[in-house]
Amino acid sequence: MNWSAALPTFFITLREGVEAALVVGIVFACLQQAQQQKLHRWVYLGVVSGILASFVVGLLINLSLRGLQTSEQLYAPVFKQLFEVGLGVIAIAMLSWMLIWMTRQARFLKAEIEGSVKSALSEDNSAGWAIFSLIFIAVFREGLETALFIVAKFQEGVTPVLGAIAGLAVAVAIGMLLFKWSIRINLSQFFQVMGVFLLLIVSGLVISALRHLDAAAIAFSQINPEVLGICGQGNTSCLLGPQIWDFSNILPDRQFPGILLKTLFGYTQKLYFVQAIGYLLFWITVGGIYFRSLSQPKKIITNS
Repeated sequence: MNWSAALPTFFITLREGVEAALVVGIVFACLQQAQQQKLHRWVYLGVVSGILASFVVGLLINLSLRGLQTSEQLYAPVFKQLFEVGLGVIAIAMLSWMLIWMTRQARFLKAEIEGSVKSALSEDNSAGWAIFSLIFIAVFREGLETALFIVAKFQEGVTPVLGAIAGLAVAVAIGMLLFKWSIRINLSQFFQVMGVFLLLIVSGLVISALRHLDAAAIAFSQINPEVLGICGQGNTSCLLGPQIWDFSNILPDRQFPGILLKTLFGYTQKLYFVQAIGYLLFWITVGGIYFRSLSQPKKIITNS
């Protein structure tokens, strides 16, 4: 079994899971302070429902993709590649936005959640549902990002799923250390390190999305050769421009250590000009915004 495929989902689920655990822990603390332990069941219900909902959405997306893979329709190969392009773009956008948003809003997170809980408790008849909604949205948001990433980057095997389960388990353990056993953890440093890993992993999605877009153009040209002349016989690329390198014989990306570099850092044994430009633009834009956000004074919430 190729365990390197589990690493990206482990890191992403770990980071997203810790974010969700922080929300859950703060809500528990607020309910404890307000002596509203009777509402704890709504917190648990929100957690379970959020996990199940994100799993169902991920499963439906995966089934749709597999349906396109087995379809015998003429344009099914084109639609499959475009579907994967769409998943990749959505995953890139969501993960990048949440990374930057969390970095900028971390200092306000505890106050915002406490305000939401106080507002929920003021609604006597619907306090439970308000708490449930708060938890469900937080957990579902993080779970959906992970599900989209898993489907966008990996379509075969259960190894990425095992990585996601391990990341979730570690996130739960960190949450318990923070809020149950009052262990202090430098969450600011944790999120900074995880943020860099997330940027590296998502930048690999940029290369993958462009590769799927090129594959869609090649598949379309094979059906309609008169439309895309640049995808003629013998061309290895339609839309990606000239090839920058070919390390197939030196460092193949389906064997160790190439496959580890591919899953973690977006390495590809064949890199084309447009992919390199897309990779650099991602780091200049998203990476630049993220690192500028780190320079701003902030305080990640803790168990204090």
